[in-house]
Amino acid sequence: MTAEKTLHAAFAGHVAAALDALEAAGTLPAGLNRAAVAVEPPRDPSHGDLATNAAMVLAKPAGMNPRALAEALVAELAKLPAVTSADIAGPGFINLRLNAATWLAELRAIAALGTDYGRSVMGGGTTVNVEYVSANPTGPMHMGHCRGAVVGDALAALLEFAGHKVIREYYVNDAGGQVDVLARSVHLRYREALGEDVGEIPEGLYPGDYLVATGHRLATHYGSKFAAAPESEWLVLFRKEAVADMLVMIKTDLGLLGIQHDLFSSEAELQAAGKPAEAEAWLRAHDLVYDGHLEAPKGKTPDDWEPVELPLFRSTKFGDDQDRPIKKSDGSWTYFGADLAYHFQKAQSADALVDIWGADHAGTVKRIKAAVAAMTGAEGKPTPFEVKLVQMVQLLRDGEPVKMSKRSGNFITLADVVREVGKDVVRFTMLTRKPEAQMDFDFAKVVEASKDNPVFYVQYAHARIRSTLRKAAAEGFAPADTDLDLLGEEELALVKLAAQFPRLVEAAAAAREPHRVAFFLYDLAGAFHGYWNLGNDRPEKRFIVAQDGKLTGARLYLVTQIGQLVRNGLALLGVEAVEEM
Repeated sequence: MTAEKTLHAAFAGHVAAALDALEAAGTLPAGLNRAAVAVEPPRDPSHGDLATNAAMVLAKPAGMNPRALAEALVAELAKLPAVTSADIAGPGFINLRLNAATWLAELRAIAALGTDYGRSVMGGGTTVNVEYVSANPTGPMHMGHCRGAVVGDALAALLEFAGHKVIREYYVNDAGGQVDVLARSVHLRYREALGEDVGEIPEGLYPGDYLVATGHRLATHYGSKFAAAPESEWLVLFRKEAVADMLVMIKTDLGLLGIQHDLFSSEAELQAAGKPAEAEAWLRAHDLVYDGHLEAPKGKTPDDWEPVELPLFRSTKFGDDQDRPIKKSDGSWTYFGADLAYHFQKAQSADALVDIWGADHAGTVKRIKAAVAAMTGAEGKPTPFEVKLVQMVQLLRDGEPVKMSKRSGNFITLADVVREVGKDVVRFTMLTRKPEAQMDFDFAKVVEASKDNPVFYVQYAHARIRSTLRKAAAEGFAPADTDLDLLGEEELALVKLAAQFPRLVEAAAAAREPHRVAFFLYDLAGAFHGYWNLGNDRPEKRFIVAQDGKLTGARLYLVTQIGQLVRNGLALLGVEAVEEM
């Protein structure tokens, strides 16, 4: 059994076949664009099991009345053995009800596919480059980096599950002024390790204790060779050594979150290889870079503004509000100039690009998208490129903002947070809101045992399932699919929700939104807990009914597959499913 044979995909095929039949009969014109046709659960479950908008979206291009087209479609769909009723709602939506056997077949499909249930071939093996984190290599990871790291990593896993090949990439910004500051900060720690009293760390340098170890290492290796030497003799060396140590630290911190990148690309190496110059030459050859003058900044008058001729990228041609310089007045590359060359390089080995950026970079999105469109679209097919913006996380303890840590240089390290609450709590919590929404991370609430804590709520559902199966085994019961027809409407409601997982995976992957998986798991956990609570008041609704072995076997089979779905979803989020709580 393959992913294409899961229920929602099968019914999308049935709707397509019905439309084919109407075309063959001459009822519907041939060649209509069906891209907007959808098959999905109706918003109100009382309306049916599945709904399709086919008549609504095709009626106008077909020159037909939506309801007339819906009636013709209903006549075709009603022929399916799985359909017990096909009704038209409003101006042309079609609601379908399916027989119990169809849902039980899907329950067996979950069992048959196991960890592959929900896996899709939608991506067709195309390669997507997902660049995420890309924090400056100037210190340990802090919680400002955490959310983007988790969103990017979960997106990469989701895209792979949906049939894409994925390159997980980290762009190392090791060519800017910040790494010179890092080198000077390390030189100070190096002198300190040699016994010099350096006093308070000067303003403008990195004060964190995390640089002490690098200073000691360099002092041990080089002795006092560079203690009094001019900066020109040690800056490049110390910059290289410091960045190397910081990357080890960053990789270790990301490892605590279960994150590993396939590729670390160096901005310094990109520039040394002449890639920005190549990009500039290409852009000039295509009349997309010209030498010109920027307008005076707001508030500046002609008397206090001296215009400088700079190479400008024609980003207004692609929707930006002004053309952008790719070099500074001193001849060095702007961040944008280096960045467009980097994206051009990424596009050489990928069919699509996704960047996960902090929301503070929102102002540069339009220009980099313009550059990528320009540089990859020479033949009219630019490489698809999306930037996903992630808002900052505010750390709270019992509702109060957390004080910063002087030891780590006035920020909360990611490692400290993971060690306190655990990797799984951090990862799941980062996906419980849309990335563009502000997030509070309250240390007390994220470990709270309540329905209001999605992490606990989902984990507790899985722990309850595993506990139920252990108890059943101890009492001599086992899951069995021989009497699934004993399952009633309440149990089938769980199956109907679980069956949405494959289409959810495809929709979430297409939208580049891994948080949809977390939302689905919360809903599935809620449905499971709701059924569990039925058994508190009505013993005949419990999963283990001691006097009815056949019913118990069927319910245990159901609960086993719900557990499988929870594990599949959590795996996409990089979260382990707990056995007990």
